[in-house]
Amino acid sequence: MELINTILKEWKSRVFPEIFERDYDIGKYVNSKLNKILVLSGFRRVGKTYLLLKEIRKLIEGNSREEIVYINFEDERIPLKSSFLSELLPEIVKINGNVPKFLFLDELQNFPEWSKWLRRVYDLYPNTKFFVTGSSSKMSLNKIPTELRGRYLLKKIFPLSFNEFLSFKGVREGEENKLIKLFEEYLVEGGLPEIVLSDKSQRIEIAKSYYSSVVNRDLIETYSIRNKESIKAILNLLLNSTSYSYNKMYNSLKSLNYQIGKNTMIDYLNFIEDSFFMFSIPIFSYKIKDRMQYPKKNYFIDNIFISKVSNNFSSNYGRLYENLVAVWLLKKEVEFFYWKNEKNEEVDFVVKKSNKISSLIQVCYDTKSNETFEREVRALLKASKELKCKNLIVINKDREELVEKEWFGIKGKIKFIPAWRWFLQDEL
Repeated sequence: MELINTILKEWKSRVFPEIFERDYDIGKYVNSKLNKILVLSGFRRVGKTYLLLKEIRKLIEGNSREEIVYINFEDERIPLKSSFLSELLPEIVKINGNVPKFLFLDELQNFPEWSKWLRRVYDLYPNTKFFVTGSSSKMSLNKIPTELRGRYLLKKIFPLSFNEFLSFKGVREGEENKLIKLFEEYLVEGGLPEIVLSDKSQRIEIAKSYYSSVVNRDLIETYSIRNKESIKAILNLLLNSTSYSYNKMYNSLKSLNYQIGKNTMIDYLNFIEDSFFMFSIPIFSYKIKDRMQYPKKNYFIDNIFISKVSNNFSSNYGRLYENLVAVWLLKKEVEFFYWKNEKNEEVDFVVKKSNKISSLIQVCYDTKSNETFEREVRALLKASKELKCKNLIVINKDREELVEKEWFGIKGKIKFIPAWRWFLQDEL
């Protein structure tokens, strides 16, 4: 095929862009004796392609370009037909004269029968290392097709951590005031690489274009959704709230005159979570019934969607702090919940590691008010007694100290730590 020949010629002459350091190292998979397909999944534009290019640049130093092939399947010239995939590797072998040692397949998931093709060529070329990226739900942990089970390793890629953000800004270390100022930018405008590197005047438009892609490509097109206005309304309601229940969401949609069945609404919520755009956490309870009945708290993959895309954000830095911590916990691959008692006293995050509650975390922007301070501490102490956990943490704007408190016989030591410092240490 002439198109494959053209793509390979362009690839061999490609000039690499400037590539920034990330926390992820996929190089260990290159030399691993465990020959699995490495799948990089995550929200669109979090930097999956650049992680591939970073690794390719290293590989080129010890291999010829013919041994390394990169295909971007979002190239508009490539027809979305299974026949293209069927012809791809035989044509590459014919043109290059050998089977590639490394095959990088970027955004493969949009092709029909892509997983069956990948399974076939993986079995057919056992000496080739396969690297695959994907942004849609088809590449999420629960949606990898059956035929690939046992043949892949999945690595989830997230927006920039605060340490990565500083690296993108060219800051390795600095005075406390400078780091705090940069953290405020990171808090509000998020960690999506293109947005971090763009001019401030362009960031909102870029964020809105990402949001549009989520709505139209990752949701409406991927799931062939006909009731487009209803799913847009659901997204709007989620962006402008911090929790939801099925009943409350359904009643809100009905009051706004949206025609949608409850089961369809639940399907749409699941689609949204599978798109990597939003995730939710249940209340902590040993009873499955409670987890299903109580509202879920919802969070978004990057703060810029809350601060710049939602309709009624008004400097609610507390919500941004909490969202940032939730994404950080998700990246750490731990189980986490929220805790609430019958008096509506709440702890933002109950963290489980190895089937044991390891920490209780409150997130509070400003603890200067005595009323706020007492409320946060009281909830932590009560949860500490009930859940038998002594690792109590309050992530906040500027208080840093270890406080010993007692509440009606419940004693505890509570660690207050500024958010910027918490994210710098990057440890749970």
